[in-house]
Amino acid sequence: MEAGRSPAMRVQILAEADIAEIPCQYIQPPENRPVIVGDSNENIPAIDLFGLDGEHRKSIRKAIGEACREWGAFHVINHGVPTQLLDQMRSLSLCFFSDYPFQDKLKYACDPSSAASEGYGSKMLVDKDSVLDWRDYFDHHTLPLSRRNPSRWPHYPPNYREIVGKYSDEMKVLAQKLLGLISESLGLPSCCIEDAIGDFYQNITISYYPPCPRPELTLGLQSHSDMGVITLLIQDNVEGLQVFKDSQWVTVHPLSDAIVVILSDQTEIITNGKYKSAQHRAITNASRARLSVATFHDPAKTVKISPISELISKSCPPRYHEVNYADYVSSWYRKGPQGKRNIDALLINH
Repeated sequence: MEAGRSPAMRVQILAEADIAEIPCQYIQPPENRPVIVGDSNENIPAIDLFGLDGEHRKSIRKAIGEACREWGAFHVINHGVPTQLLDQMRSLSLCFFSDYPFQDKLKYACDPSSAASEGYGSKMLVDKDSVLDWRDYFDHHTLPLSRRNPSRWPHYPPNYREIVGKYSDEMKVLAQKLLGLISESLGLPSCCIEDAIGDFYQNITISYYPPCPRPELTLGLQSHSDMGVITLLIQDNVEGLQVFKDSQWVTVHPLSDAIVVILSDQTEIITNGKYKSAQHRAITNASRARLSVATFHDPAKTVKISPISELISKSCPPRYHEVNYADYVSSWYRKGPQGKRNIDALLINH
């Protein structure tokens, strides 16, 4: 969605104008500004899925459970998605932002009057007074197939639409595999979480973060947890993604051919808080553009989400109120993300 601004306003255009200062609407309040620190060796866990269908499944399941409890995010390697496809997805994404003339990009601009329009945009929130992210994006509606309309996607490079379609299908398979492992790590049947959410609604969002002359004042993407069930993200070799853990921000160092797995709010509700959605953000830098591709897997808007009964007992009562997913999405966009306040609003006070 893009709301409340001229469709011709894009962050990339500002960056290419070689401005020394950024417009005030991109300046974060002091409490939200990133603190630039030195290098850290800490990173989210990396889990090797090799041997998933054999003797290593038990240890993989255990590692995923620990990552879901402690971080809400982790890398997966040997995940089964062809490396060539990951490279192609990154390449065509960069091609759109780097090689397309601006006026050609605008042919795919988001509908500013629609709350869930796909295409080329910059501003995500309805609130006209909200601080803007230092980011442009292209959003694709990919699943269910009834939402997939490749004619709304760029026609160049010639294989753009074919690659996005293949990538969508591969990400769905991986998401199903991971949700099965997450269910099993809780002692539940592998189908448990997927049964609770029904068919996936999937969006693929390419995010482009241009160099920023004042990175200490801005955020590429403000602090939030994702609304849906599970997000699968690939990035280039430029650092920028950060996850909040133990009252501090940890930079996610890119790993070659790895996919970042981010638990989203509905999974935290379904697991009754045993596993947490990851609060995360993106920071900017002054010298290098950054690219990421996030694949979001959500329930249908009509689905009602609540903690599953197998995880509720007298000693472990439900922690979250039931919520209709459409209402949750509306609240998220209306109030803005601000960390995890949207899911926290559903907590039951025992």
